Amino acid sequence: MSAAFTLTTRAAAHDLSVLLGRAQRLDEAGAVRLIADSSVLAVYVAVVTPKGLLDRAPTVLGLRTFALTEGAFDEVVPIRSLLARVDAALAAAPDSEPAAPVPVGLPASVSTIVWAGITPPRGGWQRLASLDAAPFGVAARAGIEEIATAIPTGTGEQIVHRVRSEVWGRPLPEADHLPAGAAFALEALGFLADDPVQQFAAGSWVRLSTARGHVLVKQSGWTLAR
Repeated sequence: MSAAFTLTTRAAAHDLSVLLGRAQRLDEAGAVRLIADSSVLAVYVAVVTPKGLLDRAPTVLGLRTFALTEGAFDEVVPIRSLLARVDAALAAAPDSEPAAPVPVGLPASVSTIVWAGITPPRGGWQRLASLDAAPFGVAARAGIEEIATAIPTGTGEQIVHRVRSEVWGRPLPEADHLPAGAAFALEALGFLADDPVQQFAAGSWVRLSTARGHVLVKQSGWTLAR
């Protein structure tokens, strides 16, 4: 395992900190998958994932990429630990040198994260029609409000997961091949802006891309040939 990785600029380190902060709000005890290869760091965040073989929830992952000076690894690490290291690296980096590389120490990896064994395609994506960003924000906020109303304080974890899976597993009215969880991921990770959402497909996966990041969606029974 690599002991550290080095981001090319202070701005990149700040962007990674923001992403991890948003990911931690989704799951305080969560983890991220880091894949470093060819001077690029891919950071995967789980937003919606099934639990068990009978769970029909979709798999919805967030993805941001960052330029690296060097490094090659594939690790799953706790969000909280990585965020602390990124913020410490930012605090140590001089403000007067925004273009200076920022080294970040890697925390100890974890091996019990089931979703991290699911790897989206790295190539073979075919462009589909782009989508307007506004309905994604509307759907995300409606789902968040519905879940907040349906889940009172102190509700058990299994019931919470069932309600969230039901809400985020519903098809989007404007794009019924996508679950509402895709809208939630775009909103929660800060990927929505005014630009259209670009859409790509590869097999059973759909990738939604904006200037701020990507959301990868896998639903059983859906393929590009549908």
